[in-house]
Order: sequence, then C-alpha cells, then structure tokens
Amino acid sequence: MVVGNGSEHVVGGQELDGRFNELRRAIPVVTQKSLTTALRRLERNGMVERVVTGTRPVAVEYRITRIGRSLQDLIDALLHWATATLPDVESARERFDED
Repeated sequence: MVVGNGSEHVVGGQELDGRFNELRRAIPVVTQKSLTTALRRLERNGMVERVVTGTRPVAVEYRITRIGRSLQDLIDALLHWATATLPDVESARERFDED
C-alpha cells in the first residue's frame, strides 16, 4: 500500500490491515504523525476503513477496502520496477554526486 502524499511516499507489499501499532511496526520508516495523516487520507478516499471494536479498552483497526485492493496489481508492478531498476538508480546517483 502507498502511504504518503506529494514527494513523501512509502510503498509496502504488505496488506494494510490491522491496528495502528501493528501497521507502524510493519512500516518502521514512517513516523506516527505521517501514518496517522496517511490513514486518514486513505480512509477519506475509500482505500481503507476504520473499524472501532467494542472491546475494553476500545481498539481501532484499519482494513483495506475493495477500492484499495484494486490497486494491488499496480503496487506490485511498481515494487517490481523499483527493485529491478535500483542498481541503475544508485549508479545514476553516484555519477551525479561525483560532478
């Protein structure tokens, strides 16, 4: 799932299902504030749903929706592309930084 806006993106291959802290542990490079903002944005756009459980203490879970799942093939393709081109990207960065 893509978490972020503008130039701040994290792409993860894992499902975006679970409690907030589970998601935070699954994507350790994302700050708590960024994850909260991203989850709210994803919820607003219908990509995830926020489910409040009736347990004590009250727990909140996030579940990917049908709309969110429809992006999975695109995300998988992007991850494949990023992995395949990473050596070329790193080489380009090194050449750029040498100048």
